[in-house]
Amino acid sequence: MKHLIKYTISAAAALLLSTGLSSCVGDLDVTPRDPNISLEYDAEGLFNKCYSVFGLEGNGGGGSMDIDASDAGFTGLVRQMWNSNELCTDEAICGWGDDGISSFVYNTYDQNHNMLAMYYNRLTLGINFCNQYINQQADYNKTMTAEIRLLRSIMYYLLTDAFGNPPFATELVTPKQRNRAEMMKWIEDEVNDLLSDLREPKAKKSSDIAYGRVDKAAAYMLLMRIYLNSEVYTGTARYDEAAQMARKVINETDYRLNMNPSVKQVPKKDANGQPLKDEDGNVITETWTYSAYQMLFMGDNGETEAAYEAIFPILADGQKTQQWGCSQFLMASTYADGMFASKYDHTSTNGTAEAWSGNRARYDLAHKFFPQDNAPSGQAYDVAVAAKDDRALLCTEDHTMHATNPSEFKSGYGVAKFNNFRTDGSASSHSTFADTDFFFFRLAECYLTLAECDARLHGGTTTTEGTNAINTLHRRANATERTSGGYTLRDILDEWSKEFYFEGRRRVDLIRYGYFGGDNDYMWEWKGGALEGRQFGAYRNIFPLPSDDLTANKNLKQNDGYK
Repeated sequence: MKHLIKYTISAAAALLLSTGLSSCVGDLDVTPRDPNISLEYDAEGLFNKCYSVFGLEGNGGGGSMDIDASDAGFTGLVRQMWNSNELCTDEAICGWGDDGISSFVYNTYDQNHNMLAMYYNRLTLGINFCNQYINQQADYNKTMTAEIRLLRSIMYYLLTDAFGNPPFATELVTPKQRNRAEMMKWIEDEVNDLLSDLREPKAKKSSDIAYGRVDKAAAYMLLMRIYLNSEVYTGTARYDEAAQMARKVINETDYRLNMNPSVKQVPKKDANGQPLKDEDGNVITETWTYSAYQMLFMGDNGETEAAYEAIFPILADGQKTQQWGCSQFLMASTYADGMFASKYDHTSTNGTAEAWSGNRARYDLAHKFFPQDNAPSGQAYDVAVAAKDDRALLCTEDHTMHATNPSEFKSGYGVAKFNNFRTDGSASSHSTFADTDFFFFRLAECYLTLAECDARLHGGTTTTEGTNAINTLHRRANATERTSGGYTLRDILDEWSKEFYFEGRRRVDLIRYGYFGGDNDYMWEWKGGALEGRQFGAYRNIFPLPSDDLTANKNLKQNDGYK
């Protein structure tokens, strides 16, 4: 059983819910109409609420929401982080008519973009909860306080990366605007200050205490991210420091890559799901094999060796933490009838009852795995074999490689990366909601960061250290290792995509390489709204602040380029 963080919060703490950080402190001076509502709140409940911001939309499981929206799932942090960092890049495309999808796909978003506002509001609301805990419960437990400070720093990192010049406050007051350089300096100082109070880094499974909670390794990874992107954020490159943080996690903690596939004997079943037996009454078994890479994205990823790669897993449990905007979204939105994640179990497409026929791969992602454009027709588990790369979890059967018609799901290859099946064939905890944890930080990121920094510090090509880092990931994926020469920076950009596609980070990598907005020749299908791709303004490298918050908080000024 998972030792889940119990995501609960009292009624008084729930009164803090607002549309964003810009609510004035007076707005929080609320006297409840119901005399049975207590204004006292539980410190551990508020602590858990700060964590739940990452994985849940509200306090009551699937369908409840902290933020007013037409659909609870729209308010999920991971869902909108994914939309804003994937749909506007060379990896993902979607043809849904939901508010804001097409303007992500065609890079035409503006300050009235509904889904950007959801992302912004989720982050600012989470910061609000963290500020409440830190200001009123800092003395309750120093380790818990350090964790909440780190969670707040992660949320401020996401807010600054996306929106450039965000509102900032560490108390429940009307925030003032800070620029990226100021925010990165604050995050760096804050993380270094809280570091000594965090738990020592330790790889964990869901049965271990503190699985799902951040420790020192998560702090190192946040510093690694801001150092890797420092030249974008501040104008000053800090690749050496990013590499140091990567080495620290790889060499000085016991987190480790999942290198071994799951190979298990599983009872063979008849059409009714009953175990088949031989003439002597013995249960007939068959061998089920899932690759080490695929195990990272399965329903029991918190219970297998895959968990030891997860430095900050966002918890999911179909019974206890039902959600529509985290791992549930990542699998439901990417499947349709006729797609199957498991070679062995076709009772459902992805291990849940949900397959929404939405997000799929752009040609440019598929081309990275099949540079000759020769992918065979088949399910993802067979396509990965043909690609000679376990990471190529693409469904090509009845799909075209080019997404020439964005509104048609089969225009573009399906992506069968996330699923809710278990490696041993046992049933998931719920027929609809996912048990699959989302690994917000996972160790593979350190290997690619190390390789990229190595190349940037050595004339654009990896030395032995960086080459070995990428080869380690290739070895895990059963992909070809490079035995002579190094990997170029362009090679490494492709490696970022092949390892982390559909995990909500692609926009950040393209911007760091100078391949997103502005004058560059890096094109992808539908970039800027043209099938063959076209440039769009560099100002779109950061998103606009939502118009509602600009109206509510006169301390804020819109980012350049947006009216």
